[in-house]
Formats: sequence, C-alpha cells, structure tokens
Amino acid sequence: MDWIILIIAGLFETAFAFCLGKMKGKKGRAYLLWAVGFVECLIVSMWLLAVAVQTLPIGTAYPVWTGIGAVGTVLLGIVCFRERASFARIFFMVTLIASIIGLKMV
Repeated sequence: MDWIILIIAGLFETAFAFCLGKMKGKKGRAYLLWAVGFVECLIVSMWLLAVAVQTLPIGTAYPVWTGIGAVGTVLLGIVCFRERASFARIFFMVTLIASIIGLKMV
C-alpha cells in the first residue's frame, strides 16, 4: 500500500509542476486559480510522501518520488507544452525510469 501512496504522491508532484507551467503568462483570475492548484497539489504530494516514508526507507522513497515527478513533468511538457522530444531527452528519461526500478529492487 505504501508504494501506491508513493506513486500517487509522485503524480501529484507532476500535477504541481503542470500548474506552474500553466501559470506562465497568465494574469489575474487565471493565474490565481493555477496558483491555488499548485499549492493544493504541493500539499497533497508532500503529505503523501510523508505518509509513505513512515514505512519505506527515505533513501528509496525520495528518489522514486522525484523520479516519478521528473518523468511525468517531461512527458507533460512534451504532450501539453509542445516541448521538443529529442532522442537524448527520451534516452535519459528511460535511463531515469530504469534507475528508479533499480532502486526499488535493491
């Protein structure tokens, strides 16, 4: 169950990064709404991470959490923000995923 909580925490980390991306160039009410979404996702992500590390080792949980957030943010950047999907970017994202899996296995 703690791994599921950690994965959800990583997805909320991706969500708060997405909100930051959407805040760019916004003003007024739209900026405020995305900022509120950012803060809410940040709080949920940190809380779920804190719950997960009650039983999981911090040395594994934290890199997995940040890795999920990093990979999710790169994917959202490519899909939603039309960022470039170069070979090197995809290669290093796959390397990151392999590292996360490796951490879980040891």
